[in-house]
Amino acid sequence: MTATEGGKHAESPCRAREVFARVGDKWSVSVIHLLGSGTMRFTELRRGIDGISQRMLAVTLRGLERDGIISRTMYPVIPPRVDYSLTPMGRTLLTTITNLVDWADDHLDDIVRARAAYDLRSGDTADADADTAAKGSDLTGWEAEAR
Repeated sequence: MTATEGGKHAESPCRAREVFARVGDKWSVSVIHLLGSGTMRFTELRRGIDGISQRMLAVTLRGLERDGIISRTMYPVIPPRVDYSLTPMGRTLLTTITNLVDWADDHLDDIVRARAAYDLRSGDTADADADTAAKGSDLTGWEAEAR
């Protein structure tokens, strides 16, 4: 069935983009991947995700909670304790996210070589310089998170 034939699939591409915007960004992928190993506190998540700011982690967690992918449990103790975990729906994403992280880790060297070859062919050194300057971000961060 194509998107123009009507029915459930007619709305999927637009509606799917909404979901991809939430679960497809690098921070959400990292959070879901880490929570796949079990319940974690905010500081554990922050330590486990290279390059994420405290604010960005808070925004990401809030969005994932709003979408029903993670749950937040607050304990009335001093100091306050908050745990984050995947919901049953969030767990259904885990295999896909893990496969994506594994793929990125497995192909990191190939992507770096492809970028270098492209930059050499196109004479574009700006992207190559930006990749070198951005150590620890984008794909290089995936490799650290996947291990």
